[in-house]
Amino acid sequence: MLLNMLCLSALPAAMVFAAPASTAATSTATSTASSIQKPELNLKSAVLIEPTTGQILYAMNADEPLPPASMTKMMTEYIVAEQIKQGKLKWTDQVTVGKNSEETIGSRIFLAEGDVHTVEELYIAMAVGSANDATVALAEKVSGTEQEFVKLMNKTAQEMGMKTAYFINATGLDRADMPKDFRPDTDKEDVMSAMDAAILGKHIVTDHPDYAKYTSIQSYKFRERDKAPIINYNWMLESNKNIQNFKAYAYPGLDGLKTGHTQNAGNCFTSTAVRNGVRLIGVVMGADSEAHRFTETKKLLDYGFDNFDVKQVVASKSKVEGLDSVPVKKGVETSVGVVTDGDISFIVPKGAEAKGVKFTTKLDKADGLVAPIKKGTKVGTITYTYKAEGIDKAQTKTVNLVTSEEVEKGGWFRLFFRAIKDMFGDLFNGIKNLF
Repeated sequence: MLLNMLCLSALPAAMVFAAPASTAATSTATSTASSIQKPELNLKSAVLIEPTTGQILYAMNADEPLPPASMTKMMTEYIVAEQIKQGKLKWTDQVTVGKNSEETIGSRIFLAEGDVHTVEELYIAMAVGSANDATVALAEKVSGTEQEFVKLMNKTAQEMGMKTAYFINATGLDRADMPKDFRPDTDKEDVMSAMDAAILGKHIVTDHPDYAKYTSIQSYKFRERDKAPIINYNWMLESNKNIQNFKAYAYPGLDGLKTGHTQNAGNCFTSTAVRNGVRLIGVVMGADSEAHRFTETKKLLDYGFDNFDVKQVVASKSKVEGLDSVPVKKGVETSVGVVTDGDISFIVPKGAEAKGVKFTTKLDKADGLVAPIKKGTKVGTITYTYKAEGIDKAQTKTVNLVTSEEVEKGGWFRLFFRAIKDMFGDLFNGIKNLF
């Protein structure tokens, strides 16, 4: 329910309401926030977000476009997963390896032209071992050529709202390291800001919640004849807590997403972890070493989990004080109830309550609805705003206002007598106002 919202007898099409916070609650939030210390990170760029609200908890040069190295592969992973979700691909589909894959260097599984593997096998090689050749093979399977796939990558980035991201390949390799015959005719390189990487990570975890089935695999033997399995470059996987070489880096609840490294990019990592039902996504770019990207990520995630919570302030199907109903014309009833069609959650400092929530309503039709009306019909929107202590910007979230029940169209007899009643009511009020 809303927190002590003002209740008004009449509501214009758009109106702002505020809930005054109690003195005790305000003091708690302030004292909690004042103890929050942001981590000092030795990086080129970093960001930390909570994906369900999209709230930014930490940012350092977060909008600066930088070489993302193999974090580029997150977009390839997302698109392949989308193709499968839409039924355009199957995990069991066969992929025939082309010349571009065979000639691709860097991290790879040494595919040869003409080799045949399933989509799932190549996807695991990409997600676990960051295999460039497997990534190219998947890109060509989806779009015919890697450069056609790149067009899809850039289009998807724009649709996601990624402001700086630009891709020239599916892998994150520098242009000079791509096979000569398959380089794009451009002098541009792959770029992506930490914020864009976080946005991409948000779409992966929300649109494809089964992502961890692949990103959390510790090792994978690609071929039976291979002497050694592919080892996941992500040392922070929680499942590594019992692995001697990695247990010092294993992080509780961490199950993805993607590492990256080139000479130009340095060491990068887009991480995601969940603790007590709260998931965070962190991005670090430009670390000095493999180990450094993980120690800096730990600082970032610890900062988020130790200092913030997600609190629901409005449940789905809640009534809005001051807007219990909207008028209905030509219906059996003259009004219909209105409720929210989604819940509202905000990030708050740990130990604090979400006080001082404000909201603005906007009705699609200020003069009401016309029957018949179905239950769940959209009648407007409501936008909630909350400024938490210790967080730089106010948080906002908008959901639809919908009808809580259906209203049938009234018969002519009912409407006729209602019109007469209204006419005499107006006449009486008019006469009364003369005196």
